[in-house]
Amino acid sequence: MAADVLSPFCEVHIYEKGKTAGRKFLVAGNGGFNITNSAIGKELINKFSPNSFLRNAISSFDSGATRNWLLQMGIPTYIGSSGRVFPEIGIKPIEVLQKIKEKLIKQNVQFHFEHEFVSFNSENSPVFKNNEIEIVPKSDYYIFALGGASWSVTGSNETWRTEFDKIGIKTIPFESSNCGVNVDWTEDFKSKYAGTPLKNISISINDSTIKGEALITHYGLEGNAVYPIIAEVRKMISKNVAPIIHIDFKPLNSIVQLKNKLAGETIPTKNYKTVFNLNEVQLALIKQFTSKEIFIHPESFISSIKNLSIPVSSLRPIEESISTVGGIALEELNENFSLKKFPNIIVIGEMLDWDAPTGGYLLQGCFSTAHYAATSILNSLKIGQ
Repeated sequence: MAADVLSPFCEVHIYEKGKTAGRKFLVAGNGGFNITNSAIGKELINKFSPNSFLRNAISSFDSGATRNWLLQMGIPTYIGSSGRVFPEIGIKPIEVLQKIKEKLIKQNVQFHFEHEFVSFNSENSPVFKNNEIEIVPKSDYYIFALGGASWSVTGSNETWRTEFDKIGIKTIPFESSNCGVNVDWTEDFKSKYAGTPLKNISISINDSTIKGEALITHYGLEGNAVYPIIAEVRKMISKNVAPIIHIDFKPLNSIVQLKNKLAGETIPTKNYKTVFNLNEVQLALIKQFTSKEIFIHPESFISSIKNLSIPVSSLRPIEESISTVGGIALEELNENFSLKKFPNIIVIGEMLDWDAPTGGYLLQGCFSTAHYAATSILNSLKIGQ
């Protein structure tokens, strides 16, 4: 994105660690290429944390701008469930990446593959290594987009943090975001129900409530009802507070509506499944996390249907996370993502310490920060107006 904005007016070189560009970009194509979200304005901005720091970037290049940018390259998009935006059916992720690369090549962007950033020299210019040879490209501006710590298989890792620390830039250790949570299932429950979905539920923690689905795994829970609460879980863990999530198996039914199903009668537990329209895994889950006394009394059982407390022991490791938080501390940055100490060095995307849920917001954050940084360079050079 940054190269696309700059290259019509500037000489642009891209230094890439791998043998080809965009491997992490293609990760978004796993299970459907969710490239942005249709949310706009405050709805979009409020998905990011801290949204105050990213507000200008998101406002200047929002999801509508991303869709227009793709359309101009011959990639029409459509809006799917929950506002998720995808390339039109039949367009593969590799085709989207190829269109972007073709556009950059037409604009004379030069790619340098197998050039890994290894350090800064004494003049605080980046040093790259290619075939054991160190290279220091001379440039007016350096834009870093080295990614967070997730998906190391694509070449992304946090080794760059050390080099920024060495030049006096504060960095924050990476932590998991948009990941699963560890729950201490019994072995019997795990063997029977790992791989089973929990559909049409809501999950709450503190003041956050998310409707969606979760998947029971051998380690705990994951899914679109889990990922948005990870920030709150992570915060509690950092304060040494044991996180407890609450599952509502019937978010469309009130407690009163469920009690009405009893018709004033005391029903045996064997009838719970039919009376409350519960499936086997829901019953087993309630049974694991309630006492026998609560389970056998219909009214207290109903409370568990609406608010089952499940302790979370920890988050899944970074290697399994969709994204991470951490990286360059935002206090080190100017409003245009340049470093306060070295204004010709700009840092964008997942290198920065911000967070967003899945659903197209992560890529949008990367597009927006890149576009804003590149536009700021053009403005400072008084070109491209």
